[in-house]
Amino acid sequence: MHRETSLQVSDLIWPLFVTDGTGVEQPVASLPGVSRWSCDVLARRAKAAAELGIPCIALFPNTQADRRSDDGAEALNPDNLMCRAIRAIRDAVGDGIGVLTDVALDPYTSHGQDGLIDDTGYVRNDDTVEVLVAQALNQANAGADIVAPSDMMDGRIGLIRDALEQAGHANVQIMSYAAKYASAFYGPFRDAVGSGGLLKGDKRSYQMDPANAAEALREVEMDIAEGADSVMVKPGLAYLDIVRAVKDRFDVPVFAYQVSGEYAMIEAAVAAGAGDRDALVLETLMAFKRAGCSGILTYHADHAARLLNG
Repeated sequence: MHRETSLQVSDLIWPLFVTDGTGVEQPVASLPGVSRWSCDVLARRAKAAAELGIPCIALFPNTQADRRSDDGAEALNPDNLMCRAIRAIRDAVGDGIGVLTDVALDPYTSHGQDGLIDDTGYVRNDDTVEVLVAQALNQANAGADIVAPSDMMDGRIGLIRDALEQAGHANVQIMSYAAKYASAFYGPFRDAVGSGGLLKGDKRSYQMDPANAAEALREVEMDIAEGADSVMVKPGLAYLDIVRAVKDRFDVPVFAYQVSGEYAMIEAAVAAGAGDRDALVLETLMAFKRAGCSGILTYHADHAARLLNG
């Protein structure tokens, strides 16, 4: 009767990794229990998620090495891995589940950065934004419900919003990674999408300093002004103070990503006998909701959904 916060299956977004082939399931060594799936298997995972009541899945491609390039041109291919995955899900589930797609170039570049780089390795913001706009349109044309720019380039939300409107995709939402920190918690994710071993340098010139909080509010304010429908804080547990500050300041849906390093820590604790998986999963997800999240991206989404469904 007196519980202040509730956690429901409808709060969950399930990140899924897609790879080439048919009938493929490739376990990710640094993410126990998580795999890359080919489009046909991924479609079955999406159908299972819908049956559990999970309202949305988030897609991340593991692009083949021979399709990666300095300019990330594969991101604009209408038959790339991401677009094929979207269509496979639509064929299997129709509109029975939401599809959120990642807008960034790191799964497509040979250097592992989220954008185009100059001769010194510095990411060129404005040139990158042009490609991100085309990438977002490519995903919307394939059937994405939500495009989620995770690149942290300045100015891309407004240009993507304008392009979507002009192309007849007024109902495609933008979930902006508005406060994405240059974190040490991303390692297993980079393994999963195949960019970890490729990354040259780091991403501190465009992702946020973990020491900064006020900067996050400025970044969020700019993205809302440019037309973001919702915003995201990434990573999650170590940045719940940012989630709360954003929620208190702005009247928009706020999401957070329980990132790969956070998931891996829970699984490592379980493997070491240091904690119970069910209790750890539900308690950490409740913490996101208590901090003010409208929803959470988590690799534990299917497990949490089963627990919440009894």
